[in-house]
Amino acid sequence: METETMRLLATALTIGIGVISPALAVGLIGSRAMEALGRNPEAEGPVRTTMILAAAFAESIAIFALVVALIIKFVA
Repeated sequence: METETMRLLATALTIGIGVISPALAVGLIGSRAMEALGRNPEAEGPVRTTMILAAAFAESIAIFALVVALIIKFVA
């Protein structure tokens, strides 16, 4: 294969694989937060704060994957 073809394939695989785990993590975080609120509605504030913080950390992994994919596409 040509170099450009390999670069595009590496970019696609990097972003494709790099966003699978954060997507699953955010789904699980939301699911568990709703379960926690269903069991204890009075704890909405702390649960919501923790959920938003955990989702932000999970999404940061996807942003890192995007940055690496862009580096592969335009620099390498």
